[in-house]
Amino acid sequence: MSHLLPRRTFLKGVGTLMALPLLEAMLPLSAFASSAKVRTNRIAFMFVPNGISMPQWTPTNVGPGFDLPDVLSPLSAVRGQFSVLTGLAQHNAFDLGDGPGDHARSAAAWLTGVHPRKTAGADIKNGISADQVAASRLGHLTPFPSIEIGCERGAEAGNCDSGYSCAYSSNISWRSETTPVAKEINPRLVFERLFGNGEHGEALESRIMRSRYNKSVLDFVMEDASKLKGQIGLRDQRKLEEYFTAVREIEERLVKFDRVNATAGMGGVRIPSGVPQDYAAHIRLMGDMMILAFQADLTRVATFMFANEGSNRSYPMVGVPEGHHDMSHHGTDPVKLKKKEQIDQFHVTQLAYVLEKMSTIKEPEGSLLDNSMIVYGGGIGDGDRHNHDDLPILLAGGGAGSLKQGMHNVYPKNTPLNNLFLSLLDRMGVPTETLGDSTGKLQHLF
Repeated sequence: MSHLLPRRTFLKGVGTLMALPLLEAMLPLSAFASSAKVRTNRIAFMFVPNGISMPQWTPTNVGPGFDLPDVLSPLSAVRGQFSVLTGLAQHNAFDLGDGPGDHARSAAAWLTGVHPRKTAGADIKNGISADQVAASRLGHLTPFPSIEIGCERGAEAGNCDSGYSCAYSSNISWRSETTPVAKEINPRLVFERLFGNGEHGEALESRIMRSRYNKSVLDFVMEDASKLKGQIGLRDQRKLEEYFTAVREIEERLVKFDRVNATAGMGGVRIPSGVPQDYAAHIRLMGDMMILAFQADLTRVATFMFANEGSNRSYPMVGVPEGHHDMSHHGTDPVKLKKKEQIDQFHVTQLAYVLEKMSTIKEPEGSLLDNSMIVYGGGIGDGDRHNHDDLPILLAGGGAGSLKQGMHNVYPKNTPLNNLFLSLLDRMGVPTETLGDSTGKLQHLF
């Protein structure tokens, strides 16, 4: 190959702008001649509400080769690619004299380490979240500085938790102390955002044509794609075809959900197009969107809320018709404890889907999971006690070769969770001295 393909190469069509995964043709020859190849690191924060069944989450042994308790058992296929971090806390999620409102505070403080102002009015005040610190420094490198996704719509105003604004319990990403970054829960809209060209008229035309004539976004970029295939080697051609297959498969699922929702909405109840009624399918589809965005370097920063803090969603798919929040207030009732464990294991099963898929996507150096850092957990330990110390925190991925995984690390009680974020920001190339209530960098990870 006589020339280097620009990393920011796009395939273009009517209403369509498709970024590409990292190809060997985009790397200078020196990257192959040296032992240190070019690696891009990504970071994602995946949030679950209402605490977790900590006895069924926490490994009994410390260090490498830890056991997998029941809640973590779905992660057996990737057990060497994540670590459990015990002892971390978000002190500013405690009431600190403000009384009830632990759910709102736990979501608001999770990535900020700041005690949110207690108000149900417009005068909300929190802090800048770790993801937005990264986005502010790295955003110029990608089409989207960050993406914020979730599976449960939340209000941005009103009283949602004992005098705390709904903005606190519905958002974990904060661009400034007064500006939460609202998440998108509709996978169709996320898809159109990732692959649209930014021209509203053209994007609308493209979507109408795809719907009317059963076309794919790939049909709009085939001319560019054919030219590109003549410029790249066989391994890159196979990688490109794998990427196209993933895009096409997501489109087919979106069309399926659109049709199901159209049928379900015939009784006069309108269901947003592209939002699956099946919760597991919804989580996985949004996870696939995040994976595509990382794979094509559309962004390197993401947040993903499985549900809003305090959510009372039911889980009939795992035999729990009762609400999640209700079951989290178990009062040591063994029946409720078991149902809470089933909910927690359901969530971890969806996490396993994301991690396993990322581990199969190969890059010039390692896999997509090897070149990412995924923080999974929440801002409450035990849902019955509403405690914000001893939080359930899991860290997955190789951090572009910088993370040491397969560990159960136990830190001194009340070690600030933000110490972890400072350390991860370092690995993103965003050195930060302080964040919220941080006291330093976290050890034993690198």
